[in-house]
Amino acid sequence: MSAALASLRAMALVAACVFSTATFAQDCTSRGDLNDRFCDMDGDELADPPTDPAQWLDPDTLIFSYTPVEDPAVYEDTFSDLLDHLAQATGKKIKWFPADSYAAEVEAMRSGRLHIAGYAAGAVPYAVNLAGFHPAATMDKIDGSLGYRLKLIVPADSDIKSVEDLKGKRVAHVAPSSNSGDTAPKVLFKQMGVVPGTDYEIIYSGKHDNSILGVVNGDYDAAPIADSVLNRMIERGLVDEDALRIVYESRPFPRTGYGFVYNLKPELAEKIVNAFLDFDFMNSSLFEEFKDTKGFTTVNYKEDWENIVAIQRETGASYDESGLSTLKAD
Repeated sequence: MSAALASLRAMALVAACVFSTATFAQDCTSRGDLNDRFCDMDGDELADPPTDPAQWLDPDTLIFSYTPVEDPAVYEDTFSDLLDHLAQATGKKIKWFPADSYAAEVEAMRSGRLHIAGYAAGAVPYAVNLAGFHPAATMDKIDGSLGYRLKLIVPADSDIKSVEDLKGKRVAHVAPSSNSGDTAPKVLFKQMGVVPGTDYEIIYSGKHDNSILGVVNGDYDAAPIADSVLNRMIERGLVDEDALRIVYESRPFPRTGYGFVYNLKPELAEKIVNAFLDFDFMNSSLFEEFKDTKGFTTVNYKEDWENIVAIQRETGASYDESGLSTLKAD
């Protein structure tokens, strides 16, 4: 095939997809919070897969990304065994995408450059509604406990003894789309009489580890963070547990959601989900990092993220185009 002919065929395919998406959006009678590109006729709050097989994605190479925390290069090695397992299960090449922000990870899937991902709990609703993400699994803890907790940390010698003592302080929040690092404390702390951004100064650190290290180094007076990140940093010797004190902790939230983009070929999507569920986690490179985990278990977005979505709604979150701007502010 000539380069000119290939170019014409590519242009025709793009035009067909644009026309089909526009028609699909016009004909859709139920989409909830989903972007206009998607439809939700079965009511599960996830983007329905295309009904036309010609619109299914079945690429030779699948791109994988994990929620941005610490050094992406470190986590590429951590996830290497899972990526090898996904490659074997799907018969595809798997390539790592080192996202450096929540926005970059959502944008990548939204633009068709990311197929499989693990999104932080607070970023999952944005990925679902803006990028067509289908969360299918999460890590299952050995002790049977659910999810992770928001913990408010302060330096060990701090005079802060309670949430009420945050008034007038400099507090690190992670990013506007972070559940434990921003939206949950804005709601939960307000219920305790402290309004973040009014009663204390919010300084966005960008990542949970930045918040944690900033408290240890005295850059911030306090920080709400995910205990799962703190525990891993302590285990790796990056943080001395005695340098910090826990002032408050919340009830559990769901952990990182792993899944795929809505328009993958159904057989391929099924292989990906099964690969997560039958992965030999405790004999893998992942277990070296997530020692509290025994494997992956299934999730239900509509049920498992109900509380997170409610918290985000209470803080004014929007899952339309303005919501994308919120992510870009991370």
